[in-house]
Amino acid sequence: MLKIVYRKAPIQRASEPNRLAHIIPFMLIAVGSATIGAVIGPIIGYFAIISPRLNSSRGMISPLPLAANFQVLGANNFSPAVYQRLDYTKPENWFPEAEYPSQSVSKISSYNLSIPKIGIDNAVVEIGGTDLAKSLIHYPGTAFPGELGAPVIFGHSILRQFYNPKNYRSIFSTIMTLEYGDEILVKFDAVNYRYKVVDKIEVKPEDIQILEQKYNGRYLKLVTCVPEGTYLRRGVVIAELTNG
Repeated sequence: MLKIVYRKAPIQRASEPNRLAHIIPFMLIAVGSATIGAVIGPIIGYFAIISPRLNSSRGMISPLPLAANFQVLGANNFSPAVYQRLDYTKPENWFPEAEYPSQSVSKISSYNLSIPKIGIDNAVVEIGGTDLAKSLIHYPGTAFPGELGAPVIFGHSILRQFYNPKNYRSIFSTIMTLEYGDEILVKFDAVNYRYKVVDKIEVKPEDIQILEQKYNGRYLKLVTCVPEGTYLRRGVVIAELTNG
């Protein structure tokens, strides 16, 4: 009698290359999601946590009118214009409606600023400087430290995860996290001045009154672009002199 024997076919295991082919798409999705989250997370955090606490929170706007957001490098009626985005390492582009003053004559060309809470130590503030990638910049025509009025100091910012207090491209990325009473130290012409934070506000780039001088006290204003990594608004930290 013929016997028929059935045998179970061996299970074929997927080869290593086939396994990787299934895993790689999920790895790419995970990496992409983490990258997007790293970029968007600080911006969402700024609007959710920091911005609502500021005195002058405004709606989101473009930093410049669309037509003014580009510089025409060359154009005529017969050839296309060449455009270049405004360079925000140049302080004159931060408040486009304000005419950037010429540098006042002074025997002092720079001084130093420290903010212990966020690790800024003796950063150079150039008076009337032109490149925020190389130093902080004291806006021309504003008071000097210790005087009535308010020195206005510009500093660049980038995404918070790249913050480095020794790099002038990122040096002011976290100034909007300062709290009332935090110290800002300035050394100007061999004299040390101590300021304490008294206010934080947010303004539109066309709100040039932040640059105006009021001589009813001795203050200091630190200005950067917010949310960090964007040029949508200007964040301002205001501090008052506690010695002098």
